[in-house]
This record gives sequence, C-alpha cells and structure tokens, in this order.
Amino acid sequence: MSAERVLIASGIISEEAYVSALARYLNVRFETFDNVSRAACPQSDAHLLQAPNAGLLRLGHAAENLVIAPTPRSARLLAMVGRNNPHMRHVRLTTNARLQRYVTHCAGGALGKVAAYDLKQRHPGLSAAHPLIRMPAAALGCCLLFVASLFLFPAMLAITSVGLGVVFGAWTAMRLLALTVEQTSDTLEKQIPDRELPDYTIIVPLFKESRVVRPLIAALDALDYPREKLDIKLAVEPDDIDTRHLLARLDLGPAYQVIVAPPFGPRTKPKALNAALQFARGRYVAIFDAEDKPEPDQLRRALMRFRNGSPRLACVQARLTIDNTDDGWLTRLFTAEYCGLFDVLLPALAKWRLPLPLGGTSNHFKISVLRAAGAWDPYNVTEDADLGIRLARLGYETDVIASTTHEEALGRLRPWINQRSRWFKGWLQTWFVHMRAPGRLYRDLGFKGFATFQLIVGGTVLSALVHPLVLAFIVHGAVAGDLFGWTDDFASAAIKAACATIFVSGYVASVALSIAGLSRRGLLAHAGAQLMTPALWILLSAAAWKAVIDLIRAPYRWDKTEHGLAKTSRQRNTAAATPRWAATGAKPEGPATC
Repeated sequence: MSAERVLIASGIISEEAYVSALARYLNVRFETFDNVSRAACPQSDAHLLQAPNAGLLRLGHAAENLVIAPTPRSARLLAMVGRNNPHMRHVRLTTNARLQRYVTHCAGGALGKVAAYDLKQRHPGLSAAHPLIRMPAAALGCCLLFVASLFLFPAMLAITSVGLGVVFGAWTAMRLLALTVEQTSDTLEKQIPDRELPDYTIIVPLFKESRVVRPLIAALDALDYPREKLDIKLAVEPDDIDTRHLLARLDLGPAYQVIVAPPFGPRTKPKALNAALQFARGRYVAIFDAEDKPEPDQLRRALMRFRNGSPRLACVQARLTIDNTDDGWLTRLFTAEYCGLFDVLLPALAKWRLPLPLGGTSNHFKISVLRAAGAWDPYNVTEDADLGIRLARLGYETDVIASTTHEEALGRLRPWINQRSRWFKGWLQTWFVHMRAPGRLYRDLGFKGFATFQLIVGGTVLSALVHPLVLAFIVHGAVAGDLFGWTDDFASAAIKAACATIFVSGYVASVALSIAGLSRRGLLAHAGAQLMTPALWILLSAAAWKAVIDLIRAPYRWDKTEHGLAKTSRQRNTAAATPRWAATGAKPEGPATC
C-alpha cells in the first residue's frame, strides 16, 4: 500500500492537497472542472460513467487533454515519465471526488437510467417491472374462481386440502431438518495480512435516517479494516434534506462519499444501491442498513470465506440479530424469529447448497459477479431475496458466516405490519418473476433447488395467507362440536387432516426454529415470548393479505421503516457488563477490591 494513500486515509493530508502538489511537481495543470462544460467531453454518457473507476477522462476531440485522477500506481508512472516530458503537456490531474462530481453532473440522466432500468433492459425476464404487474391481478382472479369452485365441488376441496397438507408438511420437515445441522463457527487464526487485503466497498442506503446517522458512522469507523482500503458510499435521496445536511456537517473522513440517488424510476432501496455501485472501486462490496452495527471483524471474516470457499461463491451473508430485544413482546418475537432464520435455517440451506434468499443487509459480494448478474432489481421491494435466487439460477453459491450484525426491530404494531407487508409483497414479486417460465427455473435450479424455492419463497407467503382460513375452519368445527369427530366421509376427513397438518406445521416449525436459534445465541431467557406465537401468526396473516392488495394497487411503493426509536440495547448492556480485561484478553494481576 502506498504511503500517500495511508496519509490521505489517516487525514494527515487531503487528497486535494496531495494531487495539487503532484500537479505542481509535474508542472501540469490541476483540473477543477469549474469551467468545463459537457460539450468539452466527446465521450458518450455510458463511457463517461466509467471515468471515475478508470481514473481517466478525455477532453477534446483529438485527445489533446487527458484528465487523470491518480492512483498510487498511476502516480508512480507519471513520476517516471518525468516533468519535462513533452507528452505531459496533454495531461491534467484532478481528484477522484472532483471527477465523480463532474461525471454525476454531466451524466446524471444516464446514471439514473442505469440504476433504474438496467436489469429491466438487459434481463427483462428477471425484472419485476411492467408488464409483470398484470400477473398478480390475473392470478388473484384465478384464485377467486378456484375458491368458488371449491364450494361447488367438495371432492376438489378435499384434494386441494390434501395437497396443501403435503406442501406444509414438507415446509415443516425442511425446517425441522435444519435443526439437525451442526452449528459452525468461523475462526481468524490465519488472518490475511493488511498489505494483501483488497479494496472493499461498503454501500449504505439512507432515507430519512438523521436519527441513526451518528451511530452508523461510529459503527463503520469501528470496522477492523485498513482505512486506506475502505470505500464507503452513503446513498441518499435528493429530497432528504435533513439527512444530507447532517452528513455535510459531519467530519466523515476520506473513506466516505455521499452519493445522491438520481430521480429516475421508482424510489426504492435497490435503485439507490445501483446508483452507488456505479462508483464502487472495491473488489468486494458489502451492504449495510442505516441502523446496523456489524461486528468489527466482519469484512475480514467474509474475505476468509471467499478465499477458502468455492470459486463459484459469489455472496456471503452475515447473521443478523435484534439489539433492542427488551423493548416489548414484538421485539422479543422478532429476536426469536431472526435467531431461527439466521442462526439455524439459512446456515443449513447454505450447507446443503440450496438457493438462499438473502437478508436485506450484511451481504458481501464479489463485485464482478454482482455487476454481471445485473445487481439489484429496483422494482422489487425485497431485492435481497430476489438477488439470492437470481445468483443461484446463474450457477453461483451463497454462504453464511458466523459474524453478527446487530439491528433495531420495530416495537410498534402498525409500523411492524407495514414492514412485514412490504416483505410479503416483495416475496410475491420474487415468486412471480422467477415463475414466469417454470420450466427454465427448474432447469436452472434442479429439483432440490426448485422445491426449496417453492417452499421458502412461495410456501412462506402461502402459509400466512391460508392460516386465517384454517383457523376459521378449526374454530367453526370446535364450536359445532364435530372437529375431532369420526366420519366416513372421505372429503370431510381429508379436509380435517389437512387443516390439522397446516395448523400444527406452522406453529411447530416456527417455535422449534426460534427456540433452537435462541439457544444458539444464549438467549433462551426470551423463549417465553413463544407463547404469543398464535397472535404473531394472526398478525402475519393480516400483513400477507395487505401485501396482496398492495401488490395490485401500489406494487413499487416502499413503506419506509423508521429507525432510531429503540428504548433498550442488548449490545450496550452486554458491553457494560463485560470487564474491560475480557475484551482485551489481558487478565488483571489480582482480585479487584474496594
């Protein structure tokens, strides 16, 4: 690593001062772009967008001026060419920040189109954009006709009930099998030396997040990674004045860069990610949410997994856990649910090399594979799950590492419903997108992958949608007194058996995963919240049916999750209760006395 990058990253000198001094040494002009119009650059917008990563821009039509944003290597080459070389009169130097501002100003429209429409244009069959939206309405109409036919033909109702019972039986079995997978841990006994670490980009999308910006910056600053090799992009919306003003007042440091998402297409998190990705210079890229607190060594652990994993390993998912568990019963259930998902189910799917729907944060990607796959779908409101399935279809693998990111859970009912409804809506979008051509999906994923997709993506939403209907049937049978009565009628017996299977499978799978996850996290003290599972499933059903309606009325609307409202913090309490010597590994000389 060059000395100048270390000095700049440490804040000892600024990039502006360094490049200005280098320009003076080489006797070339320092380009500020203050008076450079778009007409002065003959390159197309598409090529212009590549200039910041290349560190090179051509001005004029005869290559009379080359503007270079020097990297350590190019700076050495320029120094070797020498200040008196006649070819140097065609060279100007500038900073990468100035070059990016010029490119964004001149090619903002192209940036917006790439961020919003690239996947739709390159892979229309893998995008949730129009005309896919006609599918949910048509599917809902078919479902209503089908439901009506069930009342007209009891045999069809029995067959359908048995089919649903089989599906949810498999749904339960897969989750119970995940409990048998041994828990693994990652070790950093052989760390990659700092000099061998690659540049690493971190992208954090921000929208109305002024409450959590300061803790976020503190968490990112705490990452155990060389400052000169970090490239942190904070993607903000153009009309989010509060967040932008707060970022402008903070001393973010050389590693940080604020990217304003272009006002094109839907205003969604994936579109902001796509915009920031255009300027990423790292070989790997990690995605974090605004309220995240990743463990400091998470980037190093992800790199070790990439280094030791399969050549087809494209993504590493860190484990998520809830920090504000004690805020109320909703956050306790949220904690248990995340423990079951990220500490039990997803690691099992990764070990079985099955398609893995990603979590919305703490994803680490090989940036070359991410770009080749089309990055994120701006029209899918759970872009993470969709991208995980798309990577699997393209033949790539995803793994899970035992590094944790602490998150804030919603503790109020209405925001919780809105958040879960958005998740269900996105999973429905993902299911419709990849089921456009079921035969091709089957060929891409194989039997096991295809079945996993149906159970994880489709089955999770279906279970929430069906649950209130099954519950109503059970309540009606209990009131009528014939719920457990013997009958010779095959249709009635089949329906009862299927309803029992669906009802029991949902509760068993949910509670078993949650308790196993809580146990692995050492949080069994919160297992009592599982008594609220019936209430949780009713709320999930309400969110799922809201998602169906929203998918038809407002498919791309992003219900914003408000952060910075946590009342408690498990992480803070644990840190306060941990002796300082335990964190450093140095035990005290003798017993503490007072």
